[in-house]
Amino acid sequence: MAKVSRQFSMEVRLSSMKIRILDDYSKLSAEAAKYVACRIEQKSNLVLGLATGSTPLGMYKQLIKLYQLKQVSFSQVTTFNLDEYYPIAREIPHSYYSYMRENLWNRVDIRMENTNIPDGNPVDALKVCLDYEARIEEVGGIDLQVLGIGENGHIGFNEPGASLSANTHLVKLSEDTIKANSRFFVDINDVPKQAITMGMGTIMKAKEIILLAAGESKAEIIKETLTGVISTQIPASMLQVHPRVTVLLDKGAGKLI
Repeated sequence: MAKVSRQFSMEVRLSSMKIRILDDYSKLSAEAAKYVACRIEQKSNLVLGLATGSTPLGMYKQLIKLYQLKQVSFSQVTTFNLDEYYPIAREIPHSYYSYMRENLWNRVDIRMENTNIPDGNPVDALKVCLDYEARIEEVGGIDLQVLGIGENGHIGFNEPGASLSANTHLVKLSEDTIKANSRFFVDINDVPKQAITMGMGTIMKAKEIILLAAGESKAEIIKETLTGVISTQIPASMLQVHPRVTVLLDKGAGKLI
């Protein structure tokens, strides 16, 4: 008898979180894209919080495909990115502004005036932070926030520490984060040492959150985030108390759940 291969997918619930473990990164990315597209279908003027880094790249590629197939439109969507390096000019290829233009904005029908990302090279960083918070409030808050997670448990650039800032703020990046992000730069010394990021309070105000993680290197921090003690030393653990969080993992990231 021929063997029938079965796609791996497991769903569990921990506290208020819905957790799906998918076969691999490709399926994780496709599921994340479908999730976002579904929310846009339900609310065409969705306020969507976006993340950068390597993990969401597959999701963005899948969203572009869905757009090309006319299965999703971003024409009425407003976006807010979690963070931006500081100091960095927008036109620098390593800026998150350039990342978003290359990997999503320039390839779908989103209106650039509806995209928002902190200015990484401002005259007044404090004003940028205050204005960013005001703009989020002006549109009624974020409906769906996409998150990745760092190996030290940071979300956005909210780094582990004795305390966490609630609102958008300027933050010093940890050595772990600088090292992890150096893969995107020619030299580790080129990685900015600071960033402007949404605070934990801003993130937690989102009406819904989707957290993405892939690879065995994220397995331990995912376990701590989802089942460990809530602590400022693992900022992502705060998600345990959010009322509406969906976690999408590949088998590597979910191996300890």
